[in-house]
Amino acid sequence: MHINVEPSILYFGTPVALLSSMNEDGTVNVAPMSSVWWLGWNCMLGLGATGHTAQNLLRERECVLNLPAASNVEAVNQLALLTGSDPVPPHKLAKGYRHEKDKLGVAGMTVSPSERVRAPRIDQCPIQLEAVLETVHPFGHRPDKASTALAFEMRIVRAHVDETLLDTTAPNHIDPDLWRPLIMSFCQFYGLGGKLQHSTLAEIPEESYRPVAHMER
Repeated sequence: MHINVEPSILYFGTPVALLSSMNEDGTVNVAPMSSVWWLGWNCMLGLGATGHTAQNLLRERECVLNLPAASNVEAVNQLALLTGSDPVPPHKLAKGYRHEKDKLGVAGMTVSPSERVRAPRIDQCPIQLEAVLETVHPFGHRPDKASTALAFEMRIVRAHVDETLLDTTAPNHIDPDLWRPLIMSFCQFYGLGGKLQHSTLAEIPEESYRPVAHMER
């Protein structure tokens, strides 16, 4: 039987991403997030409007979406309550956040240069997606308050994938049986189990979804 409920959050489960972006002083900021969805080589990111990452995206108009595997969970967890904002905003302070300039050092992560954007790639993440900003919109409209978040549409301009995740029988294909993303569901970490059953949608050749000139900036 279904009943009416009012959950505080509606995070039913999405992959975690670590966004690396450039701070105004030239240092690197990294932020974990999971409000992301994909369509082709574009994706939408939902971020608080006043946070460091949102401000970096508005100014630099680019970032790297580093996708951690389930095996990276401990490092990602080290980043959960860190913020680049100093002083820490009151709403984050109330939730237990603390300021940390060197988030990568705290998480034991290292970076390598990107090819198309200034922000670096996080070495420990098996998938690293260089992205540029296409559009941005206010998000979270309600009748009783102004929106406090922004929705960023990003376009991927370069994809780097750990070769151990590739399908050896099909060039440029990631093997879903090998890729085990870190999933956030209702603020808890999860991984994927095995494939449940054959998907009829997967019978459509993956190449048919490839955009024309998707690598152009």
